[in-house]
Amino acid sequence: MCRARPTDKQRLVQLLQQKGAVVAVTGDGTNDAPALKAAQVGLSMGDGTSVAKEASDITIIDNSFSSITRAVMWGRSLYRNIQKFLLFQLTINVAACLIVLLGSLFGTESPLTITQMLWVNLIMDTFAAGALASLPPNERVMRDKPRKSGKDGDFIITRPMAYNIFGVGITFVVILMGLLIHFHADDGLTPHDLSWFFSFFVMLQFWNMFNAKAFMEGSSAFTNLKESKSFMFVALVIIVGQYLIVTFGGEMFNVIPLSLKDWGIIIGSSSLVLWVGELGRVFTAKRQ
Repeated sequence: MCRARPTDKQRLVQLLQQKGAVVAVTGDGTNDAPALKAAQVGLSMGDGTSVAKEASDITIIDNSFSSITRAVMWGRSLYRNIQKFLLFQLTINVAACLIVLLGSLFGTESPLTITQMLWVNLIMDTFAAGALASLPPNERVMRDKPRKSGKDGDFIITRPMAYNIFGVGITFVVILMGLLIHFHADDGLTPHDLSWFFSFFVMLQFWNMFNAKAFMEGSSAFTNLKESKSFMFVALVIIVGQYLIVTFGGEMFNVIPLSLKDWGIIIGSSSLVLWVGELGRVFTAKRQ
């Protein structure tokens, strides 16, 4: 628009918004202020007037349009990483709560002690938060449509996330309850059985963390692992920490050491969670 008045620019923004568009406006002069204010995102230039900067949401210090693209990519990637963390955390919560609840209903002792649950919560709230929140930005997020804002805005937990949380969580509960019934059918729950159950529960969540990493990415969980150094470090901490707790935790964690054969079976069988997720992602990619 050549020689547009400030009100013309503002009206253009409002008409686009009425059509359902998410509008970003760049400007550097005082006459751009109404449009900058009306847009969902107002972007002023670093060498622009103070009026334009006050009316805008973001100031582009280096006056480069490529900075806008990078900012959007980082913002969307961070939002996606938060969704991945919530997916991982809520899946554990669903599984843990149902296991404790069903154990109480069936009149059996809780298979997870308080100290064991503290370790699980440490994995959820600290390690997993650091691992999933620090994943590098992915350019694929630039293909996504803008999220709705305001009263009708998109909730951070989407429908596919909810299906995944409850579907995977309930599947874990069925597997774990089957394991408890198998152990209990022999001669009750022994310390070895409880240690095995605790380790299997943690390893299920460990492999599911890789599935959470790949959620909504359209690629394998092993993609960009070299760039995800924080993620790999946290994964190593969880494995080593679990081994040390079971081997040396003793009465504090109500565990006894497991043999290498036990660890092999636990890690191998629980990793099916990851491979099933990988197969699902392959079929989804082919369908798209």
